[in-house]
Amino acid sequence: MESFNTTMKGGFILLGISDHPQLEMIFFVLILFSYLLTLSGNTTIILLSRLDPRLDIPMYFFLSNLSSLDLAFTTSSVPQMLVNLWGPDKIISYGGCMTQLYVFLWLGATECILLVVMAFDRYIAVCRPLHYMTIMNPRLCWLLVAVCWLGGLGNSLIQSTLTLKLPFCGHQRVDNFLCEVPAIIKLACGDTSLNEAVLNGVCTFFTAVPLSIILISYCFIARAVLKIRSAEGQQKAFNTCLSHLVVVFLFYGSAIYGYLLPAKSSNQDQGKFISLFYSVVTPMVNPLIYTLRNKEVKGALRRLLGKRREVG
Repeated sequence: MESFNTTMKGGFILLGISDHPQLEMIFFVLILFSYLLTLSGNTTIILLSRLDPRLDIPMYFFLSNLSSLDLAFTTSSVPQMLVNLWGPDKIISYGGCMTQLYVFLWLGATECILLVVMAFDRYIAVCRPLHYMTIMNPRLCWLLVAVCWLGGLGNSLIQSTLTLKLPFCGHQRVDNFLCEVPAIIKLACGDTSLNEAVLNGVCTFFTAVPLSIILISYCFIARAVLKIRSAEGQQKAFNTCLSHLVVVFLFYGSAIYGYLLPAKSSNQDQGKFISLFYSVVTPMVNPLIYTLRNKEVKGALRRLLGKRREVG
């Protein structure tokens, strides 16, 4: 039995929703609209974090990294989705699929770690406010971000490489919107127990463990917030933390469902729509959540728009 790179040089067929062709144009419009919102929303947060001196604090440094990550994450998959939904050609080249497999998993794992770092940042800000800027100094912030990106890359190299070594016996029809590990494992014609064990172990480390750490940290944060005497201070802390928690549950919930369920036994239709959710919907709603519930971001946006009117 031949491995991935010797049998798949003709490319893959990403089925998506080809069994419901009447829905393809609807999905095309919805995904395109979501992608444009993702581009504009995350680019706005990056620009605000760079241009407004009031946002020059660790929280917005990490938030701008999350926005950069979401831009790359969604761009690694959505353009190919749009091409496949637009016409009858559903083919993605071997090189394109391999690149998507590595990059998508790298960025997804990086976001798993980054959300833990953002929870740590909120913990220090709320529970150790007098020492916040001392602890979260620029050197530590850059170090934490580097750990996120390198940790995600290491995860991608391990999982993607193991997946590409599986025998596929010429199977080329990927029942998904994109090339990702669970969907590619389903193509294998040999024993995938090792791959599924590695997938479950690594994904537990990158999803369930970080989620547990975040929830524990927010228990301490909630206790500290309740001790704040100022009602305004409590409201500000709750709004900031609630925004982060909503993002956490959206991302980890869909990722756990998509990656921790057994690759062979999970419902494929549900799996590919979960993939669509964390590759399209989550990157779109992240900037909306952080902007709508954050007075500092909304204030920075008003100041930026005001300056542009004055210049005009």
